[in-house]
Amino acid sequence: MKIAMCRAADVALLDQYIGSAGVTSSHARRFACQEAGGSTYLVAWLDDRPVGHAEVRWTGCAAAEVRAARSGCPEINGLAVWPGELRSRGIGSALIRAAEELARERGLDVIGLGVGTDNPRAAELYARLGYRPLTGYVDRWSYEGGDGTTHECADPCTFLVKELPR
Repeated sequence: MKIAMCRAADVALLDQYIGSAGVTSSHARRFACQEAGGSTYLVAWLDDRPVGHAEVRWTGCAAAEVRAARSGCPEINGLAVWPGELRSRGIGSALIRAAEELARERGLDVIGLGVGTDNPRAAELYARLGYRPLTGYVDRWSYEGGDGTTHECADPCTFLVKELPR
């Protein structure tokens, strides 16, 4: 397995192998944010096929509660491993470690991520990796369905942070 920063040519493969909610490609949006300098979009590859991704948002989490509790904290967002049978094989952990290393390279000493309150398995992984709870918040996002309807989502989450040793 290798982890690399997303390239323009990777977006179509991500859409093919790891779909997006709705008709608009979340991979294209994340790549565009990377191109604008707001994030780094990491992709995990296994046998020339994308099997996971994570976006490091250098501007941090958008939730006001998180910004108030720890301003300037970059956020690991959109962490996913697909297909499901590849989970628990270290791919997600490797993506997190790669994100942490990018933050260190930028001279940062902390990084964070959100976890849904209904996702104890992920919360256990993040705790094992050294992430500690900072604050609760509601992650709000939307997507356009195939019928053109915008779907608004609100997920109760906990924002976790990890101090990064130099």
